[in-house]
Amino acid sequence: MRRAAGRAPTAAPQAPQTAAAGADLPRSAPAAAPTEAPADPEPRRQLRTEFPFELPRGYVDDSGTVHRDGVMRLSTARDELIPLRDVRVQENPAYLSVVLLGRVITRLGTLSSVHDGIVENMFASDLAFLQDFYRQINAEGHTRAAVECPHCSEPFEVELGGSRLGES
Repeated sequence: MRRAAGRAPTAAPQAPQTAAAGADLPRSAPAAAPTEAPADPEPRRQLRTEFPFELPRGYVDDSGTVHRDGVMRLSTARDELIPLRDVRVQENPAYLSVVLLGRVITRLGTLSSVHDGIVENMFASDLAFLQDFYRQINAEGHTRAAVECPHCSEPFEVELGGSRLGES
């Protein structure tokens, strides 16, 4: 909200300047200016916050139904901080990813809700897939690093997370 308040004072002085510069323009002229403004060379991108995925094996629920298609949202700072207070995470830090994934997976198949109890009962290959997927979407969509060839000193990028299960 502070940003909106910070922008309002700059917008107000512009309106009188426009009116003073074009006093003989009709009142509708200021409304026409925003339609001409999108000549911005770089159009604004929408922030993508949810990402679909398909598990390699799938989560099998109590009735035997396999759930493979899901959606994961971007993580917030709160998502990463709250699990640190969890007793299971304090006793076993490896449990952090289970609790964290339970917070950011918003849909999995036809399940009504996804939580850490679901994640802890997934196959290890699906858990590894989700951990890698989490890293990719929360690192601007990639886990690439700039490196240099030790032999020829040529710079290039490598994918740290791997795009398929088992790759690194």
